[in-house]
Amino acid sequence: MSDASANDSDGIWQQLRRRKVGQWGIAYAAAGWAFLQGLEYVGEAFGWPSEIRQVAIFVVMVGLPFVIMVAWYHGDRGRQRVTGTEVTTLLLLAGAGVLFIVAATSAWLLSRSGFAGRDLLANARYSTLTDFEGIEQAAAISRDGKFAAFLSNHDGPMDAWVTQIDSGEFHNLTSGELKGLFNDEIRNVEFTPDGTQVTLWARTSGPEDDQPRIDVWSVPTMGGKPRATLPGVVELAWSGDGARLVYHTAAPGDPLYVTDGGETEGRPVYAAQAGTHCHYPTWSPDDEYIYFVQGRPPDVMDIWRVRPDGTGAERMTFHASRVGHPVFIDRRKLVYLATSDDGSGPWLHVLDTRRRESRREHIGTDRYESLAASADGRRLLATVVRPISTLWRLPVGIGVTDESAATRIALPTTAARSPRYGPGYLLYVSSKRGQEGIWKLAGDDATELWSRPKTRLVGAPAISPDGRHVAFTAERNGESRLHVMDADGSGVRMLASALEVRGSPTWAHDGQSIAVSALEEGEPRIIRVPLDGRAPVQLVHHYATEPNWSPTGGFLVYAGPQVGVNFDVRAVTADGKPRALPPLTLTRGAERMAILRHGKAMVVLRGEIGNRNLVVFDLESGAERKLTSFGRDVTAGDFDVSGDGSEIVFERRAESADILMIER
Repeated sequence: MSDASANDSDGIWQQLRRRKVGQWGIAYAAAGWAFLQGLEYVGEAFGWPSEIRQVAIFVVMVGLPFVIMVAWYHGDRGRQRVTGTEVTTLLLLAGAGVLFIVAATSAWLLSRSGFAGRDLLANARYSTLTDFEGIEQAAAISRDGKFAAFLSNHDGPMDAWVTQIDSGEFHNLTSGELKGLFNDEIRNVEFTPDGTQVTLWARTSGPEDDQPRIDVWSVPTMGGKPRATLPGVVELAWSGDGARLVYHTAAPGDPLYVTDGGETEGRPVYAAQAGTHCHYPTWSPDDEYIYFVQGRPPDVMDIWRVRPDGTGAERMTFHASRVGHPVFIDRRKLVYLATSDDGSGPWLHVLDTRRRESRREHIGTDRYESLAASADGRRLLATVVRPISTLWRLPVGIGVTDESAATRIALPTTAARSPRYGPGYLLYVSSKRGQEGIWKLAGDDATELWSRPKTRLVGAPAISPDGRHVAFTAERNGESRLHVMDADGSGVRMLASALEVRGSPTWAHDGQSIAVSALEEGEPRIIRVPLDGRAPVQLVHHYATEPNWSPTGGFLVYAGPQVGVNFDVRAVTADGKPRALPPLTLTRGAERMAILRHGKAMVVLRGEIGNRNLVVFDLESGAERKLTSFGRDVTAGDFDVSGDGSEIVFERRAESADILMIER
């Protein structure tokens, strides 16, 4: 009997066994699985897009019938001859594999270069959610995207408001019952997972010692009495399933805690070192990670993540700038706000958490101050801010002065900040065509002394005691360095180029050295930099920023670590020994301390963030004398005092802010 006759007489199962179709199919499946596992590993390592793995799975699945076909025709002891059609099929399969490899590599290269895909918000629809008088900020949106809550001073004080989206109706939830609701470095407003409560950050008076305290309050979305729900908690976020809560307190390092359902006290997850802050905790959609912003506020921050059990803490972005308000819009894309290297912004950015790559979303020139998203990421709320700062002169009298006594300084530029008095002139920082520079106002003539492309000025310039030199900090490509120049803008040179400087410099009374905050062992410390080229000397060996020398030269004051929004003012002598001061605690943004000529008192900004007044603080007794009583619509920023103490020049900040709704 011939082989062909034997084959015909065999049953189908006997033929499958003899031709080893099952063995070839299993071997191919095992090889395909191993290939896909290797591709997954390589794709994760190199950040390949998920589409490459999807195409690979399809190719492996399509290849299985061809393997079975080859096994059927050539599995009977290899006696069948290969036909031209089969050769063509095999060549087509090999060609498809080569094309797949080329396409995958090309897609990866395109995605790495930023050309693949499109902006996530390219086809989004934009509309203004709020359109009434006052400032609206710190917007939050319920998980179902139906309700929005925000802060506004529409009725006078800063209150929490709520609206059902598209209803056009707005309701005041707090009506002045809570004070100190706004902090621009954290997420102030949130909804509970079921949307029935709005939670609020609030700074209120403490017990008998009248020290401010920070708590999380809640108020029913439909209206009701606010009540303190989480004493001592600064920020919180619920997991996707609503069963767990992450929060942090204002203790040093902003320690993060996680509570499971029914627990009243959380277990510690992560804490930064003292002076470093952890803000904006946010759960990943799969609840596998807690994302947060870590760094030194306000403008040395980045996004980090950690597992809920405290393991796997890792840095996800490398901006080292102002970063905040991270929200997920799908399972792997995190949208957040960050400033650019030149200090502009904040702008919208998106982080691909799988590829660990971020990019800016180019959707206009508006500056954003808050960001929130519904659970499905289809609706986003952003606070759009249009700020402007101007300079004003204010005479110093015996009594308290209000803003009506101030006169605006006419300048050729639209905005100005950080004024400093010199002999017969005034220095300030301003922008021309989007580029910051140092300007000099002498009489009615204003001229630009210094600017560099893609360079940001950090803090304020400092004028030497004889008025002949100017020191300043400039940041370019993420590196901040100390510079000095002549008062006419010539002779610019860099000092101590190895120092990574933080904040404004200050001159010693003899004009032979400059003190500045710079990074040492990972934290900012006060360094004295001689002008003659000698090695810098560390004056303060712990966390310290924003030094200010006394005109007498005997001591300098500086800002200690921030705890919550507060920091203590401390002092050292000229040789770095601690100098006793009366207790003085200020709020973030009030680091400017102008010591008067006699060295016995200094002028500082006192009050809540956004509504501060100028006060003379006695450095011996701790007594205070109020100089100004600004209205709530006046936000005073950086300032300086004239040499004879008769006048103050200050930066007045004004802004309009609205809530923008983005629908994807």
